[in-house]
Amino acid sequence: MTDYGHDLLFGAFITPAVQPVTRAVDLAVTADHAGLDLVTFQDHPYQPTFHDTWTLLSYVAARTERVRLGSNVLNLPLRQPAVLARSAASLDLLSGGRFELGIGAGGFWDAIAAMGGRRLTRSQAVIALDEAIRIIRAIWATDERGGVRIDGTYYQVDGAKRGPKPAHDIGIWIGAYKPRMLGLTGRAADGWLPSLPYLPGGPADLAGMNARIDEAANAAGRQPAAVRRMLNISGEFTSSGKGLLAGPPSEWAEQLANITVQYGISSYILMADDPTTIERFAAEVAPATRELVTAERES
Repeated sequence: MTDYGHDLLFGAFITPAVQPVTRAVDLAVTADHAGLDLVTFQDHPYQPTFHDTWTLLSYVAARTERVRLGSNVLNLPLRQPAVLARSAASLDLLSGGRFELGIGAGGFWDAIAAMGGRRLTRSQAVIALDEAIRIIRAIWATDERGGVRIDGTYYQVDGAKRGPKPAHDIGIWIGAYKPRMLGLTGRAADGWLPSLPYLPGGPADLAGMNARIDEAANAAGRQPAAVRRMLNISGEFTSSGKGLLAGPPSEWAEQLANITVQYGISSYILMADDPTTIERFAAEVAPATRELVTAERES
């Protein structure tokens, strides 16, 4: 059994589509009322058919009461890290400590460049993300004296004032698949947030990726358990089982519990833009999965 010691969380991954205008907001409210732990939105600032994710997160924070909010994941090349740190802290304060920061190194470089962003190679993007995380954490570190000074290759701050301090310790979650990004996740992140449809070998790929994160965390003097293992998932509810996450809620629960036990995944975020699916995931899959995992841990 692989167990990093985290309680199970369940959430929704919602498309921030412009039309219908309030669809994404309504789905977030549904997830909040259904009892899910998280509501997250993807971030593609170059996509004119999507709401701006940061604006949407702020609006959703005002429309919801208890659910935690997250980016899944923010596009760093189009969001300056020192400003992003203050924005994240502000949203966390305004929402009563409900914001978590998912962040990625970037992709779709033609679209990023068309918006005025800097085009980077994969290795350059990993370095830039590393520098950005250092800046973000330093801005939040209001107990440290003096201004923030980081002279990176891609990002620099020279005496930036610290603060505001977030209402809680905001988690920094990285969407990562390749070795360098997995290493950065182990060294510097609070959470790992891949998507199951992007794993060619399915859940079995998680074992090797976990090992790289664990190795990097140990090398950095961190406990591997400091990195929460999360997973974006997709599927369909059917009357009979047709495979992984294609069957009745009871089979979903068994499959997710097995992934938790085998690979230590402790957060499942369902990619769904249908209120009935979100409600069913919250009401039937989440509690059943928790029961199965608890029984396994206690056995």
